[in-house]
Amino acid sequence: MLTGVRRFLTLIILTLALSTVAQAWQQVNENAPEPPREFRAAWVATVFNLDWPSRAGLSAGQQKQELLNIITRAHKLRLNAIILQVRPNGDALYKSSLEPWSAWLSGPGVNPGYDPLAFAITECHKRGMELHAWFNPFRATISNRPVGKGHISRRSPGWILRAGGTTMLNPASPSARSHVMQVILDVVRRYNIDGVHLDDYFYPYPPHHKVADGKTPAQRRAYIDDFVQTLYTRVKGIKPYVRVGISPFGIWQPGYPGSVEAGVNAYEHLACDARKWIRKGWVDYLSPQLYWRCEGPQSFNALMSWWSSINPSRPIWPGIASVRVNSSEDPGRPASEIGRQIDYSRKLARQSCGQLYWSWKSLGTNRGGVCEELEERYTTLAVPPPMPWSGSARPTRPTVQAQDTRSGCQVIWQSDGSARKWVVQVGRGGKWWPMYVLSGAARQVIIPARVAANIDRIAIRPISGTGVSGTPGVLAR
Repeated sequence: MLTGVRRFLTLIILTLALSTVAQAWQQVNENAPEPPREFRAAWVATVFNLDWPSRAGLSAGQQKQELLNIITRAHKLRLNAIILQVRPNGDALYKSSLEPWSAWLSGPGVNPGYDPLAFAITECHKRGMELHAWFNPFRATISNRPVGKGHISRRSPGWILRAGGTTMLNPASPSARSHVMQVILDVVRRYNIDGVHLDDYFYPYPPHHKVADGKTPAQRRAYIDDFVQTLYTRVKGIKPYVRVGISPFGIWQPGYPGSVEAGVNAYEHLACDARKWIRKGWVDYLSPQLYWRCEGPQSFNALMSWWSSINPSRPIWPGIASVRVNSSEDPGRPASEIGRQIDYSRKLARQSCGQLYWSWKSLGTNRGGVCEELEERYTTLAVPPPMPWSGSARPTRPTVQAQDTRSGCQVIWQSDGSARKWVVQVGRGGKWWPMYVLSGAARQVIIPARVAANIDRIAIRPISGTGVSGTPGVLAR
């Protein structure tokens, strides 16, 4: 009998204690500092199975696990975006009625048994990360590899140009340009992507750039300019928050800047006038492929300085070649080069900071210790910078409640749905740090007990689709 009474009294005491603690958190009319802003992304290449999947023909479960491992590891490195190649060569790594399943998944035109793009979006958003769909716009076939039934090279051979072992859709053909546009916009409409990303394969690299199309370099640039401008306008007309980015070759033209020389002239050979696109506002960002060392005839520092100088109002985030650390391309390149390039890009950032890494495998294997360089610099979570030119409305402040439990502090909030992301910030003694970035669909989070016991403030900050920050709901003890 006494034992039962003791248990009853203990239960009453615990209930009162929890009730007292629960009353300790109250929403207050305070603010919190803006969370760190930086775009941190890795390209995940599917062509030739460079990054994922490790080989064609894996089961759906194996493919999913490999992709999940990439996303999980990227999140641990505090990256906030994955640039997933979803259309390597006129094919699809997603369910499409316009193009066949990619051979890099399960064979030419073979359904892998799930939708990789949908899976990647879900898993990225669970972790507060963005998923940008990467399209190779005009490459049709590559290295004479087989393609699936219904591939554009079979359906419309009159649109195809040959460039060595590769074929491409002819950008001079209005029908070919329209097809590519339709493919990209189909994904924008049907999938909850955060960005559309194009690489620089508008025309082939030398020595195959002299394709027999009878067009001058100026005419080719006009076709690509039209495509880029139209794409930007139409994407924004469908979903203004979808970020449109292009990754051009790292040298716009030889001699820009004057100390730089190159055999590839992106302006002449690839019809890639990225300087015009950023100045005209036809992209939300550029990520020039600055794959060289900090010093040398093709200097990362000199090129980053030049690209930064032409940037009037939109960010330029360098593509950094983590793949070249201790590589056959550049024997002896130390991982410290990557750290130096992050530092230099941050120093020069005129609009906002950001870096993209080519490519995932070098990060996933920690080539030469490159991950330690990232971990030393990415000490907190960061949110991609805003693009207020696509929409400046601030999301609504949430109503927040919290209750301490044995397992941690349960935080719950209500919102009108205007947030695409939530940043959970915690503070003590006037100092704050971001703890989680969550999907806009989230309405609760558990702060571990070991953390909750040592904080006196919690802020739930809404972030709009265009990255604009709203006033947070703040709790205080």
